[in-house]
Amino acid sequence: MSSLFPALADDPSDRVALRFGPRSVTYARLAAAAGALGARLRDRGAGRVAVWATPSLETAVAVVGALHAGAAAVPLNPKSGEKELAHILSDSAPALVLAAPGDELPEALGGLERIDVDADGHGSGAPGPDPVDDEAPALVVYTSGTTGPPKGAVIPRRAVATTLDALADAWRWTGDDVLVHGLPLFHVHGLVLGILGPLRRGGSVRHLGRFSTEGVARELNSGATMLFGVPTMYHRIAEALPDEPELVKALAGARLLVSGSAALPVHDHERIAAATGRRVIERYGMTETLMNTAARADGEARPGTVGVPLPGVELRLVEEDGSLVTALDGESVGEIQVRGPNLFTEYLNRPDATAAAFTADGWFRTGDVAVRDPDGQVRIVGRKATDLIKSGGYKIGAGEIENALLEHPGVREAAVTGEPDDDLGERIVAWVVPVDPQAPPGTAELADHVARRLAPHKRPRVVRHLDALPRNDMGKIMKRALPS
Repeated sequence: MSSLFPALADDPSDRVALRFGPRSVTYARLAAAAGALGARLRDRGAGRVAVWATPSLETAVAVVGALHAGAAAVPLNPKSGEKELAHILSDSAPALVLAAPGDELPEALGGLERIDVDADGHGSGAPGPDPVDDEAPALVVYTSGTTGPPKGAVIPRRAVATTLDALADAWRWTGDDVLVHGLPLFHVHGLVLGILGPLRRGGSVRHLGRFSTEGVARELNSGATMLFGVPTMYHRIAEALPDEPELVKALAGARLLVSGSAALPVHDHERIAAATGRRVIERYGMTETLMNTAARADGEARPGTVGVPLPGVELRLVEEDGSLVTALDGESVGEIQVRGPNLFTEYLNRPDATAAAFTADGWFRTGDVAVRDPDGQVRIVGRKATDLIKSGGYKIGAGEIENALLEHPGVREAAVTGEPDDDLGERIVAWVVPVDPQAPPGTAELADHVARRLAPHKRPRVVRHLDALPRNDMGKIMKRALPS
């Protein structure tokens, strides 16, 4: 049994561990706060605890306290609708709910005992050795539920530790690093990587509360070394760079700029690199797997790729018939399957879904499709269910067409799907948010634009204009929500 956060026990000091806006807590005070909360949870014998996961100091303390108590934290999205929240609570059956004092909780949580989290370290406790096995659940994180009610992925402590240590290796992540981000804390990206990651290293987090380019510039120009974000955030950064010299200076001086949760368009990569001289690196993960691949800090940051498999992670591409895709040609498409200590244990209360997610020999079926470049770097081309288009005998990934469309000066946002076609099997449809709604680029213009950059069979046959693309909280385009 190893501690997830050795710095809390080994080096409690006045170094700042967490900062949310004007509020901060040192390692010494975090140790006291987490220890006191953990003691209360152990006294209640809590196996699972819900956490009202606002972007606050209390959420971070709640999760760390739960982990020190040996309980599994179930982070709740404060924006969840009544039906979704009721399902999660019924499915996970938490013993109680942890929240910040003064938070108004919805009626669905009214039947649970509530503990208000003291994030200021006024308690007398201090965390001792973690009292549970490495295979014990650390988190139950609910997936988006695009094909039914959300499923609770049970993430063991082993997966948290191995993922964070593998990222430390890839990114040369140390206790000297100060991370800035504005990500939500009910998701793997913001919570596991963005809060638990720095605490495992003994470093520091500065959470913006709400993302802004001004906040990014302020923190990176005052000692922060790393920035985590999603493509929507980096797009806003790319748009702001010409008019914000302090932002240019901030990104140019950062040690590491990381994007995740969805593919960062190549166009935004290039705009940021041209303005700052720094390239954003990407990584690839899922709720069920935590992180699978990452571009290395000492390697090439190549736009459109998510790097190579992390230490301990096995990755393969598989055809629909189960045969392996062995070509490293940047064109041969297959579903990503992974195996390693980063994987979740099960979907809570769903043995059928758990069994269906794995092959007989233990490979997890991600549902994502990708190609591999000659040097082994992985390029995600989309989701198998929504982004793999079979047109004219070709298997085409939507992602590369979206990147090509975004290079057109008249395109602000783009999504690509397939729809039935009597001749081609499926025809490629481009959903475009134009820069100028009064003069949107037409089908022929965009088809020629894509055909020149990729190949003629990858050009869109239909272009539909929208005012905005539907996106979720992490900035991912929800293609199932596009107009039918």
